[in-house]
Amino acid sequence: MVIVFQERILSMCITSIRNQAILFHGGYYMLPMNISKLISLEDIENQRCFDIHWLKEKGIPKTFKNNKLTASGLISKVLNWVTPTNASWNGHNSSGWKKDILNINGFDERMQYGGQDRELGERLFNFGIKSKQLRYSAVCVHLDHKRGYKTPESIAKNQGIRKNTKKEKRV
Repeated sequence: MVIVFQERILSMCITSIRNQAILFHGGYYMLPMNISKLISLEDIENQRCFDIHWLKEKGIPKTFKNNKLTASGLISKVLNWVTPTNASWNGHNSSGWKKDILNINGFDERMQYGGQDRELGERLFNFGIKSKQLRYSAVCVHLDHKRGYKTPESIAKNQGIRKNTKKEKRV
């Protein structure tokens, strides 16, 4: 998986919650395969892949999701607050305290591709960890790629484990 993080400083958030049981849920901007293939290491190093004007030149359509790359300050705070998604643990852009992740024994190693990140987050919530939505303040760009390792069997197995985690409130 190739994920590119924008250079934004979250030290103010981290400082304000240093001793709290909290996780951060950032946003991600999935690029289509054709544009993902165009991006070079230089485009990443120079942060062009976060420049909406540059992406539009490459063919990105005009959508509301573009706000993830353009919103800042008060606008990003408002969008974080009104976003319809729940702040959850998603492997593409989440962070938490090491001690909290160790307290729930990390990832469930029985799981394969498809939901292991969400299941870890569900156990963090069951353990009492709160979340903070940063969908428009901390954004990563996800370069699309083939997923040859994704199978219906692994998805079904993982869904069963997640269902059990929720039902039993397992940590």
